[in-house]
Amino acid sequence: MNDSHKIFVTRPFLPPLSEFTQYLEKIWDNKWLTNQGPYHQELETELCEYLGVEYLSLFANGTIALVTALQALKISGEVITTPYSFVATAHSLFWNNITPVFVDIDPETCNIDSNKIETAITPKTTAIMPVHCYGTPCDVGSIQHIADTYGLKVIYDAAHAFGVQINSKSLLEYGDLSVLSFHATKVFNTFEGGAIICPDLETKMRIDYLKNFGFAGETKVVALGINGKMNEIQAAFGLLHLKYIDEVIKKRSEIDTLYRKLLADTPGINCFSVGVSNTSNNYSYFPIFVNQKEYGKSRDELYNKLKENNIFGRRYFYPLISHFPIYSGLESSISSNLTVAEKIAKEVICLPIYPDLTNSDVNKISSILCE
Repeated sequence: MNDSHKIFVTRPFLPPLSEFTQYLEKIWDNKWLTNQGPYHQELETELCEYLGVEYLSLFANGTIALVTALQALKISGEVITTPYSFVATAHSLFWNNITPVFVDIDPETCNIDSNKIETAITPKTTAIMPVHCYGTPCDVGSIQHIADTYGLKVIYDAAHAFGVQINSKSLLEYGDLSVLSFHATKVFNTFEGGAIICPDLETKMRIDYLKNFGFAGETKVVALGINGKMNEIQAAFGLLHLKYIDEVIKKRSEIDTLYRKLLADTPGINCFSVGVSNTSNNYSYFPIFVNQKEYGKSRDELYNKLKENNIFGRRYFYPLISHFPIYSGLESSISSNLTVAEKIAKEVICLPIYPDLTNSDVNKISSILCE
């Protein structure tokens, strides 16, 4: 593998430029660049149909969507969440003056451990914000039972869970709200972007007010809103990408299968695999976990070895959110409270997976791991 051939953990799917140019020409002709233009409206409709949900509100990015979801439900006080996620999960809480309360994760799914949520509830707790890590569903039944028992809201950070179904129902319909990310690193992307899945029209209308400065009409402001709107170029790219999404997921599935075959007999390399019945997979990431004692190298030694060969995996998620200075002083950030998350964060590497990744590249990556 020569130095000019660099392999990253993900690359965005890019449809033919000639097709995208046709969309751009229509935008230029319309002279409608943002503020819920025709492509924006069309993408909301198309995504609802593809995802099997009734109401959806598009956003400029997933982080603003998380911030707005919390605003829409008037969440305050403390919110129980996971330390094993991208930092935007917790940042969205702090931006709303909410204190994140971290609980440990399940060692198999890497999702929040539903058995540990109840003990973290205090009189200040108003909601739970779990993450469907790597697109694997949280224990939605147990989480909803806890929420109902204690009168809490549930907002799912579903950044990884585009298109995932459980029991033939969209995973995005669980909880009070679900939030998607359409960042360029995701299975489905609009360069930057995101969405909130809404349970009813009234909630969608409130969210739409909040993402547009609180405007309800031309002169009336009904809420303390923000500018979270998706523009027409993002929406146009999303419409084009949606035409190829099944093909994209199929290719990712093939890469996933090849990795598992090639790495199956390598001691100390454990591929992430969750046997969740009646659940679809979007193959959003390919995490492996390095058992140093069995493998003979630490995770970081392997990570650096891959980099030396121009293979740039990612340690998703390391360090834990609870390790960052902003959060490390919280009582719930104590390492003894998060033993499973601490262990997994020291072992994980997400290997490259994207539609343009060749079988030759997968073989090369696997051979380095198996040396």
